[in-house]
Amino acid sequence: MSREKPKRTTLPPVQENIDKLEKAINEGNSYGSQQMYKSISARYVSAQRYSEALDLLHSGACLQLKHGQVTCGAELAVLFVETLVKGKIPYDEDILDRVRKIYKVFPQIPLPSNLGVDDDVQELTEALGAAKTRVEGCSSFLRAAIKWSAEFGAHRNGDPELHVMLAEYIYSESPELDMARVSYYFVRGNNPKKFASALVNFMGKCYPGEGDMAIARAVLLYLSMGNLRDANCLMDELKEQVASQELNFPQSDLIQFISCLLLTLETEALPLFNILRVNFTSSIDREPAFNALLDDIAEKFYGVKRRNPLEGMFGELFKMT
Repeated sequence: MSREKPKRTTLPPVQENIDKLEKAINEGNSYGSQQMYKSISARYVSAQRYSEALDLLHSGACLQLKHGQVTCGAELAVLFVETLVKGKIPYDEDILDRVRKIYKVFPQIPLPSNLGVDDDVQELTEALGAAKTRVEGCSSFLRAAIKWSAEFGAHRNGDPELHVMLAEYIYSESPELDMARVSYYFVRGNNPKKFASALVNFMGKCYPGEGDMAIARAVLLYLSMGNLRDANCLMDELKEQVASQELNFPQSDLIQFISCLLLTLETEALPLFNILRVNFTSSIDREPAFNALLDDIAEKFYGVKRRNPLEGMFGELFKMT
């Protein structure tokens, strides 16, 4: 006696579910709606109706984020990207625009400042926790989107605009700022002007000695990728923005080294490159990672092979993705 095959459930047009769940969220049922977004979208995916699953997840991510439900919104945003991968959806401007729309509704909330002695410590603790949640959620979403874009048609490092989005969000929202991480994404982006703005802002609030280090790291990261054009563009933008804001550009041996290095790399003068490294050893040694970056630069510009290829900068020290 053969078993009767289960009947396939017919899925309704996706707009019906979008409207129903939007109403539920607007009525305050974010948690219940979250479970429905996940289960219903999974059914569309199982039926290989990827376009409708994407419509549902995109709507849900944006709605949850607009209502301040960052954890829920970020989860649906990541599911949106995972569905792109499952459906083998190629990278194009339309999909990139949908990613942009999700990114733009991630909350950007300044941390409280100038707290007095009598202010509520719990309020600050909660604000820091919320900021961490925002950064982790947005980072997970954009890192997934970068990986998808690299796999399905964009630049081998992923779409440059997505890298800039991630760099900007980490910079503006992180309760504990890590400029090395911010720089990692900016140099894979396509906007040295925005990177310069972030660095100028950072120089206005960092401790003495951190400003020139941040500039040097940024330039060396560009150069380690063989990108002399954007390294020069960044320095020009920094000088222009500092001058327009009537600030002081950092003056140090490290900045002098960076300026000389940029000029040297315009030529095929490997001996001069090596002399610079020797003459500015004490400045370079302020950051252990700088020597590894300079090894990468020597390989990119002068073909100098590493003794150990595994020592590459991006294989170890700046492995962020």
